[in-house]
Amino acid sequence: QVQLVESGGGSVQAGGSLRLSCSHSTYIISNRCIGWFRQAPGKEREGVATIYTSGGSTSYADSVKGRFTISQDNAKNMVYLQMDKLTPEDTGMYFCAAKFGFPCPPSASFAYWGRGTPVNVSS
Repeated sequence: QVQLVESGGGSVQAGGSLRLSCSHSTYIISNRCIGWFRQAPGKEREGVATIYTSGGSTSYADSVKGRFTISQDNAKNMVYLQMDKLTPEDTGMYFCAAKFGFPCPPSASFAYWGRGTPVNVSS
């Protein structure tokens, strides 16, 4: 069982930045893959970025490469998503999710999910 809690969402103008945080807790510390996903109204959920906690390997969706950065602080069991150069197309509910094992691409099946934090980018 993994518990995940997202925070940091909000409203921002196009071109701006936001930093999302995900607190993840479980009795199994290692071999964990944490991912950020988003879902816009009327659209399917999209994998944005992932990080493998044992080693820090990262993976990104093409739509966010060069603009978003996923990072971690294992001492605090936190994963962050720094989002820069935001566009209205980045608007949606952002979810943190977890799975065990590697590989860790955004297309993988994740077993544990947070409740999400909303991001709204205005033009």
